[in-house]
Amino acid sequence: MKPVRVLIVCTGNSCRSQMAEGLFSILAGDTVRAFSAGVQPQGYVHPLAIRVMNELGVDLSDARSKSTDEFMDEPLDVVITVCNDAAESCPTFPGAPTVLHWPTDDPFGASGDDAARLAEYRRVRDELRQRIEDFLERYQ
Repeated sequence: MKPVRVLIVCTGNSCRSQMAEGLFSILAGDTVRAFSAGVQPQGYVHPLAIRVMNELGVDLSDARSKSTDEFMDEPLDVVITVCNDAAESCPTFPGAPTVLHWPTDDPFGASGDDAARLAEYRRVRDELRQRIEDFLERYQ
């Protein structure tokens, strides 16, 4: 069976969408092929996103921040926006019959010391993980 092709979109493609792409890679096996992009890519993946994903055995150190423009001609089954800004400004992907919105807090804006900021990245990662597990129950 052909894998479901999923694009996860946020504003900067530096935190949430990158973590979701990595989570799909460990949770979905070969049933889903996930990609991530941003409507205004920041050009880097945030170090704390890399760190919390490493805790799960997912290496994002070579990941790059990508634009939604790179996926306009890709065959997609599902587009998932993970922030309100992306949902409002996400382009329409002609080949994606399903568009979902999973509003998720931006961990980049977390305040406090390093431990508090790291805890917020973990919380967001775990929230995305739960949403992906729920998604996979429906699509597998």
